[in-house]
Amino acid sequence: MDSLSVFPRRRLMKLLLAGPILTAAAWDALKAEANQAVTALSRKYLEDESPDGAYWEELHNFYAFENRFIMMNNGTCGPMPKPVFHALMKAFQTQVSNPYDVYAYQPTFIEAVRRKLAAFIHAEPEEVALVSNTTEGINLIVNGLDMKEGDEVLVTSLEHPGHINPWRLKEKRSGIKVRQVDMPLFPNSVDEIVGAFAAAVTPRTRMISISHTVFITGLIMPLKELSALAREKGLFLLADSAHGIGMLDLNMKEAGVDFFMSSPYKWLGAPTGIGVLYVRREVLEKVWPTIVSSGWDRDKTAAKLDPQGQRADALLFALDEAMNFNNHIGRRRIEKRIKVLSGHLKKELQKIRGVKLHTPLDVYLSAGLTAFSVEGVDAARIVDYLREKYNLVVRTTGNREAGTYGVRVSTPIYTSFREADLVVEGVRHLASRKV
Repeated sequence: MDSLSVFPRRRLMKLLLAGPILTAAAWDALKAEANQAVTALSRKYLEDESPDGAYWEELHNFYAFENRFIMMNNGTCGPMPKPVFHALMKAFQTQVSNPYDVYAYQPTFIEAVRRKLAAFIHAEPEEVALVSNTTEGINLIVNGLDMKEGDEVLVTSLEHPGHINPWRLKEKRSGIKVRQVDMPLFPNSVDEIVGAFAAAVTPRTRMISISHTVFITGLIMPLKELSALAREKGLFLLADSAHGIGMLDLNMKEAGVDFFMSSPYKWLGAPTGIGVLYVRREVLEKVWPTIVSSGWDRDKTAAKLDPQGQRADALLFALDEAMNFNNHIGRRRIEKRIKVLSGHLKKELQKIRGVKLHTPLDVYLSAGLTAFSVEGVDAARIVDYLREKYNLVVRTTGNREAGTYGVRVSTPIYTSFREADLVVEGVRHLASRKV
């Protein structure tokens, strides 16, 4: 099976160049061809568990990158595979061709997506809200919880602004106390992390609020162990997992968290504007909805937290197709691929004199984000050089004062060892010159 038979590029381009509006049948045909191709590809290599090779090279053809463009910053925003784009465009086209379906049919799809999303993360449908992004999900929980003056929330110094600032606002309005846990910037063991939180708990502590996937360093927080600590102490646990869905094979039942939110447009391949919020069934009654319309006082499920009013329901169809795409490949297989790529990158970077890894080597505490710095070489210079030399996109992260300033590289499934090696080659060149 060659790459053209995996996905007929000429047919795709002919249809896309035919005009801005395709018939519903044409979009369906494109989607069906893409689904059949990825299913056939997965069957062909079903027994091939190699982390690199022909399977992943052919899978790359499902992405429509510009020539020689290498996206290794999907930790900020990832690409949509072609079948996801087709589903999105077909659904948006409804407003052009049949606006009636925008309000009569499209919204009815939401519960099917909620069920599929729940299964995707091993949760129950009544525990899943469909929000816009991780930041919105965090705000809905922070604003929806009754907390009184003096109640404490434990955080780290590694939180995203969209995570820490909702708590800072609640601190100003309600008098709660946000306390930073004295945890190492670059921990190397579960015990270092859990021990730091255990030591910080006081009789006033009500919540542990953490980044599950730390955007600054690439650390993966040990959710199961922190959940066990929270249960033992009678605390809530909130996990900001902006990068989690599509990067990790998530299981909410095993994780044990109370609140979990993620952004499918980073690693899952969904469009921007759609996110997932999980609320453990046992704590649903503790959260008030923030944006309400009719029925807010009757709904006892996480759906009460869904944004109300007219929405871009086309995004639901694209999210559904993104889950289909990932399910065809296999969530466990995707996580393995991502971790093997990042492991290779870290191993090779370690060989370069002056490189300091900010991301743990332990595969339990790391995944698809690799952060590092190079002594004597500004991180921004590395980012610019990799783009100028290889058309390869990475980003800076962290800040100088905190000691976390460096480069961050994403290793999603559509990249390869070869492209990871281009990062290493560029870093080695700059490190040798101390530019």
